[in-house]
Amino acid sequence: MVLHYLPERPVTPAAGTAGGTGSPRAGFVVGKAVGNSVVRHRVTRRLRAVVLGELHRLPPSADLVVRARPEAATASSVDLRRDLAAGLDRVLGSRARTP
Repeated sequence: MVLHYLPERPVTPAAGTAGGTGSPRAGFVVGKAVGNSVVRHRVTRRLRAVVLGELHRLPPSADLVVRARPEAATASSVDLRRDLAAGLDRVLGSRARTP
């Protein structure tokens, strides 16, 4: 999996509010290379469950995009969780170890 991390949402003129309000958001990109529609939806559901358990590590203003690679189709949820935790450790640096 590939993680794209934006620690602070940009201010949007239409909303007129700063990006720091609310809670962290996550999005998923699961392309056709991962598999057919059934496989892609299964991977998305599994990634959503894994990311939900890790959102507490992100600041409230953060956006995270998780891009699934073809290997995600056959990976177990444990493997996905381990890969996500390792990716967040790299992205967040020292902040990853705070509860």
